[in-house]
Amino acid sequence: MIKITFPDGSVREYNEGVTGLQIAESISSRLAQDVLACGVNGETWDLSRPINSDASIVLYKWDDEQGKHAFWHTSAHLLAEALQELYPGIQFGIGPAIESGFYYDVDPGETTIKEADLVNIEKKMAELASKKEVLVREDIAKEDALKMFGDRGETYKCELIAELEDGHITTYTQGSFTDLCRGPHLVSTAPIKAIKLTAVAGAYWRGQEDRKQMTRIYGISFPKKKMLDEYLAMMEEAKKRDHRKIGKEMELFMFSETVGKGLPMWLPKGTALRLRLEDFLKRIQKRFGYQQVMTPHIGNKQLYVTSGHYAKYGKDSFQPIHTPEENEEYLLKPMNCPHHCEIYKWQPRSYKDLPLRLAEFGTVYRYEQSGELHGLTRVRSFTQDDAHIFCRPDQVKDEFLRVMDIIFIIFRALNFENFEAQISLRDKVNREKYIGSEDNWERAEQAIIEACQEKGLPAKVEYGEAAFYGPKLDFMVKDAIGRRWQLGTIQVDYNLPERFQLEYMGSDNQKHRPVMIHRAPFGSMERFVAVLIEHTGGKFPLWLTPDQVVVLPISEKFNDYAEKVRAYLDSQDIRALVDDRNEKIGRKIRDNEMKRIPYLLIVGEKEAENGEVSVRKQGEGDQGSKKIEEFAKILNEEVQNMINKY
Repeated sequence: MIKITFPDGSVREYNEGVTGLQIAESISSRLAQDVLACGVNGETWDLSRPINSDASIVLYKWDDEQGKHAFWHTSAHLLAEALQELYPGIQFGIGPAIESGFYYDVDPGETTIKEADLVNIEKKMAELASKKEVLVREDIAKEDALKMFGDRGETYKCELIAELEDGHITTYTQGSFTDLCRGPHLVSTAPIKAIKLTAVAGAYWRGQEDRKQMTRIYGISFPKKKMLDEYLAMMEEAKKRDHRKIGKEMELFMFSETVGKGLPMWLPKGTALRLRLEDFLKRIQKRFGYQQVMTPHIGNKQLYVTSGHYAKYGKDSFQPIHTPEENEEYLLKPMNCPHHCEIYKWQPRSYKDLPLRLAEFGTVYRYEQSGELHGLTRVRSFTQDDAHIFCRPDQVKDEFLRVMDIIFIIFRALNFENFEAQISLRDKVNREKYIGSEDNWERAEQAIIEACQEKGLPAKVEYGEAAFYGPKLDFMVKDAIGRRWQLGTIQVDYNLPERFQLEYMGSDNQKHRPVMIHRAPFGSMERFVAVLIEHTGGKFPLWLTPDQVVVLPISEKFNDYAEKVRAYLDSQDIRALVDDRNEKIGRKIRDNEMKRIPYLLIVGEKEAENGEVSVRKQGEGDQGSKKIEEFAKILNEEVQNMINKY
């Protein structure tokens, strides 16, 4: 008999070799129907995989990320099985589950798979899923794996196998399809009830531009058709909210192939919006005791070798900059933290100096593959709202609480009301990969857990998800149409203080290592603005929006009065413009509502005579006529009330 420990701490005994599915069945038949995968000692397993020793178990359903992952991973194999039947001789690359669905990279040879072909592939997938094919996991020797896939002419699979260690290779088989795979998967294809293949794209094999360009087929699947219908409706709404489309309409940012791929340029309106966000965070940070610093866009290569960033980001960095001096190399900085470590180190520090909070809107550079670039969400140049807190171990919890306060202020101010948190801790068993003393780790992990409890923040704990240098807390928000985005992170770091030999003199007159906390409430300005655009559909809060007011003269005769109104509003720090096109007033109203300008002020003969404006508010319609001075006062009070709340 073996002992199985459940998340609530309860323990049950089962026969050795029991599976996750059998454990679920022992609890309830309904649970057994709903469960998709299980966590065994922190690792996600198939429900059909036998458990042969005492273990902790978690049962994952559709609402759990691990459950969705197993569902979509199996769907990727189902896609490959369908392609194998429809396109004999097709070769397979990789087919993972991703954040929303799955994809498979394939080499169809001389055949071209087009968007129009996706419907037939979907039908074949549905046909195969209805057969309720069981997925069978098998351990296989490296030599046998090479022979099996080699005999089938699977050159891509053989390349992957050649890099694996013998004794760690598994395959999964369903029907007539066998794939090299670590898993996890569903027990069978039966739960897959609704499938939609969403796109065909090109992708270089293993992301390397000098390798074969393969065909990547994206898809998504669900256990119920209703879920698919809701997803497709959400995707239609997402198209309307696409930050690339809205950013162009509102003249916020642009890209230029001449300047370079993935290098965003902020237009005047976008720059003003971004600077207002930066000023907002700077005001908050000042209240919380941060000091602003500025560091160069480049650094000596050795700086990033010392920090470990060269080893981690070297392949994804721009090539080193060679100077005329022999053996001198610089890099465009991939991270701000090494620079901040050097600022900490420039003078001796005492325990009385801590915590030291250094903040910077620092631009960093990563050479992302061109196929991975996507608007502002995936770029090669981005600005982090970075800050690094150097503190004593006993200050970690209080600093965590203060950073959480900042993140909550930002989320409330920008209407990200629906969010959750994840606490990432060390692996329960394998502690060898982590740096830092056991005592410091336990103290930091407990500080994060207690901070969340004190704030009443429900947080999911994930063991084994901590960075090697320390535990962390990540915030995931749901936008207006239900999509999840990671915004905001707080990370504890024992690694960089060690690498840079950072010290402070303690009250015991001994030298100690500070703990370093990384935090970025926005994450990056580019990605945050992209998410904010899609969350609001471009209808930003009044204090933030690029244009607060547009003045619409009903004919050219009133252009001078319209300009007079604009000038007065400008004197009151209200962002206004005039639409003096020779168009009918109805057309002007429609066009400017499409530009998402909060207030439309219509002016004609009556308004000019009385020093008034006819007010129309975005989404609310006519608000009646008001004196210019009265309107300006109302708008400024509205803005000030918004800002004062935070």
